[in-house]
Amino acid sequence: MNVILDGIAWILDPVHWSGAVSIPQRLWEHIRVSAAVLAIASAIALPLGALIGHTGRGRELAVMVSGGLRALPTLGVLTLFGIWIGIGLAAPVISLVILAIPPLLAGAYAGFESVDRRTIDAARAMGMREAQIVAKVEAPLGMPLIVGGIRSATLQIIATATLAAYIADDGLGRFIFEGLKTRDYPEMLGGSILVIALALVVDGCFAIAQRLVVPAGVRATRSREHRTGPVRLRADMGQPVTEGNHR
Repeated sequence: MNVILDGIAWILDPVHWSGAVSIPQRLWEHIRVSAAVLAIASAIALPLGALIGHTGRGRELAVMVSGGLRALPTLGVLTLFGIWIGIGLAAPVISLVILAIPPLLAGAYAGFESVDRRTIDAARAMGMREAQIVAKVEAPLGMPLIVGGIRSATLQIIATATLAAYIADDGLGRFIFEGLKTRDYPEMLGGSILVIALALVVDGCFAIAQRLVVPAGVRATRSREHRTGPVRLRADMGQPVTEGNHR
């Protein structure tokens, strides 16, 4: 408990809130790297996942590739790229992009696959083109799962971006590595607390966003079912009844 208090005291020390290696500067670096990685990984994984989910082709390959990428040790990949590319942000960014692709890809194709095929067939029957079906039917209905994939990837990126300090002098991970080198445990714990706090704040924002992207019609249907219970037909009379008033 004393160590935790020491870590909090280290964070609250005004000395660490100004200068080139201050907490705000390291926090900004961490957010900047995480945002860049998320943007690059999203540009690769989301269109590919949407294509797989829309067409239904290549799903097995996507699952296999995602599973293989998840199994890669991030520190080992980071070290490999660091040796190959050299010191700097390029190696951490590439490593983190590889880490972020699987949840983004899985969330995208799961979101598109979750849309009822009858809804898509109805859209085609109305004369909608494939691009319109993707943009106006599948993407809005599958958005909660897509955002869930982005949420999962973002949290992994924020947590693992601490390793960027292993190759580049960047991000909140620098406090952890410096504290480890000098055995300054309050600094190590302070850096860890800052990473955890950042992850919790971002997770809360995505949790709200995940609720807001649910289409209004779907929210209304869920709310109605929650109030009245599932509607089904009474076998003897053919009348709709709810679970609440069924005898």
